[in-house]
Amino acid sequence: MTQHNSTFFYHLVAFITVAIWGTTFVSTKVLMLHGLSPAQIFTLRFFMAYVLMLCFNHRRLFASSWRDEGRMMLLGITGGSLYFLSENEAMNFTTATNTSLIVCSCPLFATLLVRLVYRSSHIHVVQLMGSLLAFVGMVIVVLNGRFVLHLSPVGDALAFTACMCWAVYSLLMKSMSDKYSAAFITRKVFFYGVLTILPYYAVVPGLPSPEVLTHPVVLANLLFLGCLASMACFLTWNWCISKLGAVKATNWVYFNPISTMIFASWVLGEKITPYFLAGAACILIGMYTADRKTE
Repeated sequence: MTQHNSTFFYHLVAFITVAIWGTTFVSTKVLMLHGLSPAQIFTLRFFMAYVLMLCFNHRRLFASSWRDEGRMMLLGITGGSLYFLSENEAMNFTTATNTSLIVCSCPLFATLLVRLVYRSSHIHVVQLMGSLLAFVGMVIVVLNGRFVLHLSPVGDALAFTACMCWAVYSLLMKSMSDKYSAAFITRKVFFYGVLTILPYYAVVPGLPSPEVLTHPVVLANLLFLGCLASMACFLTWNWCISKLGAVKATNWVYFNPISTMIFASWVLGEKITPYFLAGAACILIGMYTADRKTE
């Protein structure tokens, strides 16, 4: 396989991963309608993914040093417990539009963090302009012609926390992927994600009843979120970061609103507007432009 074909394949895997993540809102919504809280959904899907990962990746339990083990915990927090909690709690205080705009801007912050931490990583102006164009396209898609934003300091701060969590996660993955396999890192993310969400239940207690968990619809959606959206997608995403780098891989987050809208149009009958088409074009052109220059 040539280098060009390899790069295309890595981008294809990143695209499929983000496209699947863009559809998870339907499963999450279904589970919430059956009485599960966002924290319970996160805990169940990450626990399920951890058990599955442990089945075929169990020869090595710990990282090479306590410092690296600490970084694995940070990955579990920034890519798991704190990210999901802050994102879901943000929507209790602000609109879904505000949350989407802030959270999906994480590629810009990931780019800046990589440049600040890794001084040797020079981000070309063409790459930066491409990322900015993709960001503008993401804004157009999310707003979808409704240019009304509602400021909410608490909600927006929580959404920004989720945004920075994913940016830090991408940055940490850049360093850890050079030392450990994607499978090992992914398993540790699930473990520490579940471990660090447990204190939340001391403040907000409550477990779903067995009757709810054995309901066919609930079980099917939990399997989708745990097996595909968590285990498989986190594995492929971490692998893509190791192959493409933090900046290029994270730029695919801009595509998330596109996949969400396409799926909503297919499942919920929502209309595809000219704003969506214009925004999607900006995202695709921006990502293509950003990929012309390496990190």
